[in-house]
Amino acid sequence: MSATSSVSATEGIGPDNPAPLVEPPRARSARTPKSTRTNFELYGWIFMRLSGIVLVVLVLGHLLIQLVLDGGVSKVSFAFVAGRWASPFWMAWDLIMLWLAMLHGANGLRTIINDYAQRDGTRFWLKMLLYTATVFTVLLGTLVIFTFDPNIR
Repeated sequence: MSATSSVSATEGIGPDNPAPLVEPPRARSARTPKSTRTNFELYGWIFMRLSGIVLVVLVLGHLLIQLVLDGGVSKVSFAFVAGRWASPFWMAWDLIMLWLAMLHGANGLRTIINDYAQRDGTRFWLKMLLYTATVFTVLLGTLVIFTFDPNIR
């Protein structure tokens, strides 16, 4: 068998039948800058990797302590949380876990919105909804952690 008659992965692609052209999700327009002045996407990419590593440690540590060392879900109660949050260490642990999880998730959803929302208006409002929900959840969670009163009646 000659080299020209062998079957390859690119069979049928040649000068008469070129490979299909894959268009970018959104073509550049006159309003789209050719380059940005900041490296926000690079910093977002690095944040996702680093926060993911830290979140794995925080979440697995949380699950190990809650489910294995402290007797499982049946032991979790108001008194358990009050005793745990009496220590600044556990308050900081839960606060860091909350902040990193929310920012990590919001950054991931922001990337998905940028990739799949076609119209500028749709993209804008979806991101505003995302940012509002993220800020609300982070502020509310932080408020709960810092104002938790174990003597509530």
